[in-house]
Amino acid sequence: MSKVVLLAVNAKYVHSSLSVWVIAGGISKYARFSYDVHIVEATINQPCVDIVNAVVDLTPDVIGISSYIWNAGKMPDMLALLREQLPEAVIVLGGPEASNNIDYWLESGANHVLQGEGEYVFPRFIDSLSEGKAALNPSFLQAAVSKTHESAVFNEPPVDPYTDEYLEALNGRLSYIETSRGCPFKCSFCLSAGSAVKYFPLDLIKTQILTLSLSDTKTLKFVDRTFNCNADRAYELFDYVIGLDTKCRFHFEVAADLFNDRVLSLLRAAPPGRIQFEIGLQSFFKEALETSSRQMDVDKAIRSIQTLMQMQNIHVHIDLIAGLPYETLNDFMNSFDRAYELNTHHLQLGFLKLLHGSKLRQQAKSLGIEFTIEPPYEITSSPWLSCEDLVIIKQTENALQHTKNKGRFLTSLDYVLSATGERPFSLMRSLGEAVPNHGAQLEEYVVHIYDFFISLPGVEKSVLKDCLTYDWLGMVKGKNTPTLLKNEDDRRSFVADFAMKQLGRKMRREEIAVLSTGKGLFVDSNDRDPVTGLYRVNFC
Repeated sequence: MSKVVLLAVNAKYVHSSLSVWVIAGGISKYARFSYDVHIVEATINQPCVDIVNAVVDLTPDVIGISSYIWNAGKMPDMLALLREQLPEAVIVLGGPEASNNIDYWLESGANHVLQGEGEYVFPRFIDSLSEGKAALNPSFLQAAVSKTHESAVFNEPPVDPYTDEYLEALNGRLSYIETSRGCPFKCSFCLSAGSAVKYFPLDLIKTQILTLSLSDTKTLKFVDRTFNCNADRAYELFDYVIGLDTKCRFHFEVAADLFNDRVLSLLRAAPPGRIQFEIGLQSFFKEALETSSRQMDVDKAIRSIQTLMQMQNIHVHIDLIAGLPYETLNDFMNSFDRAYELNTHHLQLGFLKLLHGSKLRQQAKSLGIEFTIEPPYEITSSPWLSCEDLVIIKQTENALQHTKNKGRFLTSLDYVLSATGERPFSLMRSLGEAVPNHGAQLEEYVVHIYDFFISLPGVEKSVLKDCLTYDWLGMVKGKNTPTLLKNEDDRRSFVADFAMKQLGRKMRREEIAVLSTGKGLFVDSNDRDPVTGLYRVNFC
């Protein structure tokens, strides 16, 4: 019996891999011969030699590796070590990174690159190996999927990867599920552009959701490219997860302009924190959207996001992409300001990546877009954004990531924006340039933030200190208020007594503060908002 090792190299330990477990399920279900299948999950933070040794110890005949943009940089060295340690093993790559750049990966040490849906292609491939028929084929293409004008259906029944072995290996990490494949939209920067949407059976999906919601995973992420492209189907699954008895969070990638009133009305019933939405806005600049074939009703998307934020029960994450064609620095600043003012819980500022297989990568030379040769193929300049412009946006992203996107200093940011009259991009840009954060301790970072903010015109020292004190209590647990923010006076004992009566327990020193106005603050460190992640701060 041939021994097969399926290797996943994840971005972080907290992540799990869906692909290798789906492929393992496909081997079990569709392979005509018997195989001894083992799964190895590693991370890009591990030394290559350690990852390779974990595979070598299993002495496989076939090694299947899932390739993605986050692990592609590590793959050549890993392949070289595998080839050295296991010269007789057949090394097979699949996934978006390899299947869209076949020649490179064959030259880098892979024996074969597979294209298509792994749970169907991989079993056919290893069966062909067993029969001696695959040796001459450097790539192995899947048969076409039967299609309709709007969607496609699976030629074979889907695989259920959520076995007892999977659940044991999950060990509390973030888990993934797909209820559909493909995307009806044609964004030129995306590998899923224009692929027909195929849906898994709803009864199977509900069973899988229930299984994962009862596991030790804290977050279940739906990998559907546009989860709500079918409004009725999305409604049924939203309704299902809302009704579950679970503490699991459910994360969906959605298009805000596709929400209808019926779905939004349903979402109001979701338990706080049960649902998280990631919404790809990408830009508000019309020409950039049109050139990138990004379809979006901007006004409707804004209205939907505003409605979701008013509900206060759903965590909302929105995305922007810097570097889209025709969007200059000034244009991007306007997009950023509009996105920031939606006041969502997270504003991810990403940078254009020219992925192998994407239409925009094919157009990059004619458009004059420069990007890194090595993964993640990120833009370095274009006719609309210079290298210097991108440095400015990187500085802005650094400040954004270490403040608003971590739920930190929110009251202080609101105050400084109001007091100075600055626009959000301008403030974040200045903060990122003056106070770059590359791993500084929070106690140190808050001092630098104070020093920078107090230097701005219109900012009053006492008000800023009070805002920072309020923010500090709400965003940390078990850390003493920095000396800079302390106002020591006799009211501390009063605040402690008042809080003890309110909460029914003795207060710890770090849970109490007194503002410059004499008003007391205390935090209930056992009461954390499930949507924002902040602790509840009370006045007395």
